Amino acid sequence: MRVPIKRNWQTWYNVCSMTENDLNDYLTRLGEFVREVKEVGDDEQHREEAAVFKRPGSGKIFAIAHVGSDPLRIEVGIDAKLAKLLADKYESVMPSRLMSPKNWIEIIVSGQLADDEVLDLVRLSYDMAADGAESREVK
Repeated sequence: MRVPIKRNWQTWYNVCSMTENDLNDYLTRLGEFVREVKEVGDDEQHREEAAVFKRPGSGKIFAIAHVGSDPLRIEVGIDAKLAKLLADKYESVMPSRLMSPKNWIEIIVSGQLADDEVLDLVRLSYDMAADGAESREVK
């Protein structure tokens, strides 16, 4: 018997516990990073504040947290195949709106993905930014 994988992300909203402060604490334990708060978005109507996390030295972006979003929204850069797999499997994972939608995903931290799984994706993005493919610039 096959169980449907996709569900409404709002179903899990009440079980989500990760906050922006939790993300900052985790990143502090993960390693060195630079955090900049800036306005992001394509046009004036869709501008919002985001915390942009970069690797020191290279300046490569590895995560973006949407400041004040409830639930927390995080964008991370990962392998293109993994990005597609996760976006197909979970409604709370979608292609990034700010970075390359091919290898960047936006995660609505609503509980559909466990906090540990979200942090694993942040760590993967952090590690990939160190290995450094192309330069990552936010729109």
